[in-house]
Amino acid sequence: MTTAAVEAVFRIESPRIVAGLTRVVRDLGIAEELAQDALVAALEQWPESGVPEKPGAWLMATARHRAIDLVRRRETYARKLAEVGRSLEDVPSPEPAEPDAIDDDLLRLIFTACHPVLSTEARIALTLRLLGGLTTEEIARAFLAPEPTVAQRIVRAKRTLGREGVAFEVPYGPDRAARLGSVLEVIYLVFNEGYTATAGGDWLRPALCEDALRLARVLAGLMEREPEVHGLAALLELQASRTAARTGPDGAVVLLADQNRARWDRLLIRRGVAALERAVAAADGGGLGPYTVQAAIAACHARAAAYGDTDWDTIVALYDRLAAIAPSPVVALNRAVAVSMARGPEAALALVDALAADPALDGYHLLPSVRGDLLARTGRTGEARAEFVRAAGLTRNARERAMLLDRAGHPARDGR
Repeated sequence: MTTAAVEAVFRIESPRIVAGLTRVVRDLGIAEELAQDALVAALEQWPESGVPEKPGAWLMATARHRAIDLVRRRETYARKLAEVGRSLEDVPSPEPAEPDAIDDDLLRLIFTACHPVLSTEARIALTLRLLGGLTTEEIARAFLAPEPTVAQRIVRAKRTLGREGVAFEVPYGPDRAARLGSVLEVIYLVFNEGYTATAGGDWLRPALCEDALRLARVLAGLMEREPEVHGLAALLELQASRTAARTGPDGAVVLLADQNRARWDRLLIRRGVAALERAVAAADGGGLGPYTVQAAIAACHARAAAYGDTDWDTIVALYDRLAAIAPSPVVALNRAVAVSMARGPEAALALVDALAADPALDGYHLLPSVRGDLLARTGRTGEARAEFVRAAGLTRNARERAMLLDRAGHPARDGR
């Protein structure tokens, strides 16, 4: 068996192993090190002996045995384990006997890694490390950050969780909604960075989209009664369905109006619509949350056979709803784009001009980009060209910059 195959198995199993070990030792750092020790053992043995019938159970048992050895050899482990009043020799194997126990451990790990006591960057890095199974190098490469910086974020995050005494548990009561919001935000931000990369030479980073989508699906399976969990899953499924059509053969940006919808993934669309239906059903007549409303907007696009068939009036109404429950300048800007399609560019231009003074959008490249498109559609090509050039100067993504400069050269082209 190849090293790559062993590592692939470990990536699949590692979240459950780390979660199960954390339940026992109550320390993420120790749990992750024990899991890594089990991986080393697998890399040494599996190429010769083959993959065990239950690789997860093998890895978990091996991690437990390694823990016992480490406790005997290293005072740091002994001291930490003494602090939590545990002795690995006196407790049952951390491998849960029931699937529900595995699910509980995974939920605890998700909520711990995404705890609000951590910065957003730390939550993202720790989640991808523990639940996505990504190496520090892979996380750094995905976010175009120096590897030592990402490594420090992860180390500091673990220290912070220990210092703050963050419990390894799923929150209940008044704290639950805020904590769940933090979890959903992390998954959403990971997906967005993959869907439209902030910087670098690629418009898309599909691996990040796939990691976020997998986490959203896992969470939806674990929290079936939470409407916004299904709402986020629906949004990501529907957005991911367009991935293949969002770039040309050379990697250049293809805008929504120009996309070949035959390349949209119909299976992901069906999954997204089904998840949206589950979100609405789980809400049980209550108000829909922001992720569910965004998913409903994405579903409008998915249902349109062609760009010209899009139900823009419904999308404007959904943005009105989104602005009421989660107001932000970015939501207002997106609503203006929908208004331009439903009621004409002149109506939207007034809305966009009103947003120009908002400090939250200062330096936000999509503001001049949208304004340039609206100006071009009203025939004000000179002003449109200037706006596209300004937008190109603000973006840090090379593919997006090239697209905006191309628009500056051809401002009259209809290219939303």
